[in-house]
Amino acid sequence: MSSKQVLICQYQSCLAQGSAEVLAAFLECSSDAAIVPAECQGQCNLGATVRILPDEIWYCRVKPTDVNAIAQSHLENNQPVDRLLHPRIHPAYVCRSATLRDSAITVENSTIARRQHTNDS
Repeated sequence: MSSKQVLICQYQSCLAQGSAEVLAAFLECSSDAAIVPAECQGQCNLGATVRILPDEIWYCRVKPTDVNAIAQSHLENNQPVDRLLHPRIHPAYVCRSATLRDSAITVENSTIARRQHTNDS
């Protein structure tokens, strides 16, 4: 059995966003991870919340249709599903678009600026 645990919030706000169905979908998938119905994870405005331990990866707004992607990408291949990552907890993952990887883009004083290229650079 995997050492990973999948915690699926089953508290009021997440339940209202379909976390019971998300839990059922995880229980039906063939992952070796422990599937755990969890108490409130404190991310009520972004439910249904799924937290993967020991990785400390937080997914938000998870729908039952997202479960296979999480199981295959993260649980089987250790690759988080970027589009579902909680933006406040994982801001670096969320900013991995091709535009921000472009070498002409820099971040200065919390603003994004396009570098001016010169012939000597």
